[in-house]
Amino acid sequence: MSDLYTKENMQNLAQLKKLAPEQVKAFNDFNADVLKDGALSNKEKEIIAVAITHVTQCPYCIESHTKSAKKAGATLEELCEAIFVTAAVEAGGTVTHSTHVHNAKNKEASDVLYARSNLKSLGQLGKFASDGFKGYQAFSAVATKSGQLSSKIKEIIAVAVANTIQCPYCIDVHTKNADKQGATGEELAEAIMVASAVRAGGAYAHMANMIQCYQE
Repeated sequence: MSDLYTKENMQNLAQLKKLAPEQVKAFNDFNADVLKDGALSNKEKEIIAVAITHVTQCPYCIESHTKSAKKAGATLEELCEAIFVTAAVEAGGTVTHSTHVHNAKNKEASDVLYARSNLKSLGQLGKFASDGFKGYQAFSAVATKSGQLSSKIKEIIAVAVANTIQCPYCIDVHTKNADKQGATGEELAEAIMVASAVRAGGAYAHMANMIQCYQE
């Protein structure tokens, strides 16, 4: 297989109905249940899905959910703003984990690796990389402010992304921000389930490549 990613590879997924029929049905049911209208609309969920595909970096998923989001009424501007939320949270995950570097250099630091109090050490980045840190703060603020998408849905997206990248600091910060913007528990739960389905979908879609490699 000279081209790792081609649309033609997706035809291989049809074989899964014979290779693993029970699992295929269960996945399809899961995906359908997650993306149907609920506390969040199907359009909002597909926008979230597109944001998550840019975490999982699955080109098949990006194509599929972008088309589904467009069909549900999402604009290109809305999708771009959602992806910038992903970029900001990804950047934030790296920034907040810098607190572990500070703790590693502190002989008196607690043995607890993940504590909310660790975030107090973020000032170290501002001290030693002030221009870059200010740039990150400005970028994060712009990425999450109201635009084509509201600040509320952006923070809901951020919570979904934070759970996908598994950054406890990001989960804590953006859950609190989403709560301030009026997001409900149901909305956050549904967004997290979208992220879960998209992560599963990345593995599912890449079976197209596995089947292609096996049959060559």
